[in-house]
Amino acid sequence: MSEPGKPTLSSIAEHVLEELEALVGCPAEGVTAVRRDDDGWVVHADILELERVPETTDVLASYEVTVDTGGEITGYRRVHRYVRAQVEER
Repeated sequence: MSEPGKPTLSSIAEHVLEELEALVGCPAEGVTAVRRDDDGWVVHADILELERVPETTDVLASYEVTVDTGGEITGYRRVHRYVRAQVEER
């Protein structure tokens, strides 16, 4: 249970998706990671940057977004671009 007035994990993720869409002007696909750090939160989200046909060739990007303890975005950066059909190598 979260404390009153404190943002929840789901509210942080939802806020990041909405704000990131407005900032980059492209539709958000979803949040892929959320972690706490000393200053608040670090959220990774995927954005559809270029829609193509077939959709397996869409170009997406992963963004890292920093969020303070109050739930406000303090910065963002694109960390990776990829084609939707691309499988990540590990």
